[in-house]
Amino acid sequence: MMRIAIILGSTKPGRNGEAVAKWVYDISKKRNDVQFELVDVAEYNLPLYDEPYPAMMQQYQKEHTKKWSQKINEFDGYIFVTAEYNHSVPGALKNAIDYLNVEWKNKAAGFVSYGSAGGARAVEHLRQIAGELHMADVRAQVMLSLFTDFINMSEFKPDPRHEDEVNEMINQVVAWSKALKVLR
Repeated sequence: MMRIAIILGSTKPGRNGEAVAKWVYDISKKRNDVQFELVDVAEYNLPLYDEPYPAMMQQYQKEHTKKWSQKINEFDGYIFVTAEYNHSVPGALKNAIDYLNVEWKNKAAGFVSYGSAGGARAVEHLRQIAGELHMADVRAQVMLSLFTDFINMSEFKPDPRHEDEVNEMINQVVAWSKALKVLR
């Protein structure tokens, strides 16, 4: 059975992303053709990249990297849940992605973002990163506004229309994950 990770990329205390990621996960659980798992970058306690060899060599020396690699390698595709910090992705998410290379290759990636501009600029950067790592990013994207999908920019109350957007993005991630399986 296909396995898709929903990766929560923000690690800051009081993050909005936790509610967003759980919402995406709850929507995903309505499907029975794919397994979904919520993967929280914060639980891996990754320091700033500290491996002596480039990630593409997979000569990991640190236990935290080996643990992260094993987890990410379990999946056929990914849904990244990201905040937008200063027109880009959270540093913790970029760092977590940079730890690995081959593990991401030939897998699909979808994006759920939130921020004052819906997180659009963070996803622009993530699409470039995904392309460099040979991930196939899907077109459908979910953008959540801090002004309209959150009360006081902190309590998550998504507009109901976003559920259809999540399902479309999931459909594309699943389809591309299946198509890319022959390359893995």
